[in-house]
Amino acid sequence: MVDYRIDDLARAAGTTVRNVRVYQDRELLPPPRKEGRTAIYSDAHLTRLKLIISMLERGYAFAQIKEMLGAWESGRSLGEVLGLEEAVADRTWAMEEPRSVTLGELREKFGSRITPSAIKRVIALGILERRGRGFVTTSPLLYDAAAEMVALGIPLDETLTIAENMLNKVDGLGDDLADLVRRHVVTRVTTVEEATPFYSDVIDRLRPLVFNALQAAAIRSAERLIPAVVGERMADVMAQGSVPEGSREAAKS
Repeated sequence: MVDYRIDDLARAAGTTVRNVRVYQDRELLPPPRKEGRTAIYSDAHLTRLKLIISMLERGYAFAQIKEMLGAWESGRSLGEVLGLEEAVADRTWAMEEPRSVTLGELREKFGSRITPSAIKRVIALGILERRGRGFVTTSPLLYDAAAEMVALGIPLDETLTIAENMLNKVDGLGDDLADLVRRHVVTRVTTVEEATPFYSDVIDRLRPLVFNALQAAAIRSAERLIPAVVGERMADVMAQGSVPEGSREAAKS
C-alpha cells in the first residue's frame, strides 16, 4: 500500500488540498495517521476520497454523503469497511510496486529531451508523480517501456504520444467493461449484508480477468506486428545487399 502526504493525496485524486481538508472537517474522510507532525494517508483514503468526489459530481450534498456513508458503516464493522476500501485500492495484483525516480535518473535515461514541459506531460499521463524534490513512478512497467523506446532511438515526444494514445484506448475499453459490470453485475446486490462479501468477490475475479485479457491481446498484437515491421526492413536491406544498384534500377524501369 502507498503512503501519501496531503498534497500527494489531493493530486492523485484530482482535487485540491483545501478540498481534502474540507471533507475531513465534514467527517467524510477518516483522519490520517500521524508520523510526528506529518499526516499520512493510505490508499484506502484515496479510494474514499474518489468516492466522495464521484458522489459530489452526481449532485449529492455533504449531508447526504455523510448520511449514506454512515448508514453503510453502521451495518458493517470498521474493519470490514476499511477492508473493502483497501481491497478496491490494492495494487499488489498487478505486480507493480511504486518506485522512486530522481531527476538525475531522468536526465541519465532521457538526456536533454527531459525538459520541464516533457516532465509535465509524463506527470499528466500518470506515469510519474511528484514527491517532494523527486518523483515516484506508480507504473514502473510503463516508465521502463518509455525509457527503452527512447534508448532504441524513438524521440521522446513520439514515445509519449503513443503512450497517451495507448492509455486512452485502454481506458476506453475499461469504460466499456465497467458499463457491462455496472449493468449486469453490481446491481444484483440489494442489501448491506450482502454487499461486502459480494463486492470483494467481484474485485478478486475482475482483476485477473482484466489483466489476463489485456495481456493476451498485447501478446497477440506483438506477435503480429513486430515480425512484420522488422521483417520488412530486413527484406529491404537484404535486397540492397544482394542486388547491384544498377540492376535494381534497371529492374524498376
